[in-house]
Amino acid sequence: MELFWSVALLVLMAWLGKEGYRAAIAYEQAAGESAQMMQAETVAKSRLKDLASMLTFGAVKNDIREKLQQLQERQREAKARAQRVILYFAGTVLAALASAWLLPIRLATGLLSAAALIALINGLVTPILMVTVHKNVEYLGDVVLSFESKGILGSVEKLYHEGNLPIAGVILLFSVLLPAAKTLSLLFLSLYETRPFAMKMVRFFKHLGKWSMLDVFVVALLLVFLTSRGTDVSRAEAEIGIYFFLAYVILSMAASLAAERMLKRIEN
Repeated sequence: MELFWSVALLVLMAWLGKEGYRAAIAYEQAAGESAQMMQAETVAKSRLKDLASMLTFGAVKNDIREKLQQLQERQREAKARAQRVILYFAGTVLAALASAWLLPIRLATGLLSAAALIALINGLVTPILMVTVHKNVEYLGDVVLSFESKGILGSVEKLYHEGNLPIAGVILLFSVLLPAAKTLSLLFLSLYETRPFAMKMVRFFKHLGKWSMLDVFVVALLLVFLTSRGTDVSRAEAEIGIYFFLAYVILSMAASLAAERMLKRIEN
């Protein structure tokens, strides 16, 4: 029964992660199309159609404005859906944390480690930040100069192609490789705690523990790096990928505490 509950909880987390990713991508696409509709050339055409509509007493319709309104409605719906999914995901995280107190220590470590891995994967592939650079242009009003939405892996790829290899390497190492290695080591340890090589895993785990907060620090640097680019007014909006990554941090810390209790039992 305890194993069934743990597996069901993990399956639910994986499904919610997939739905959250789909909602985030839908929001990103709608926001990107809306940003294209608000570029200077399109805004100028919309203003001309507004003038034509006024002169013809409504005979000429402004299809650009109507399409923009439809895109903005799609954007609001996708955002609301993403917010609902992340709330449900947060509920499963709390359920996993609460269950860990009631489950045997080995199963609790496995549950928390697998849950942290699911949250990490979703945190890496789901967009974490949307940055829109806009400017108030005379006669046109507010126009969008550039739009960008990236996740952690997408940011690493972009930085690599732009030639920012040191930054890309640091983010890849401390936000992708080390968190994945740490989480997999905890999961592996929960499965093979009684094997002869368990003590080697203990030392490896303790070594990784020294880097336990660098993943958060590097993601914070990434957010600052993305939001500081641009010469005009930038509007940054956090997307649900950052909440998936936050869930990973919490679950990883809880898994580490559970693993420490299990490791003490192994050492004794």
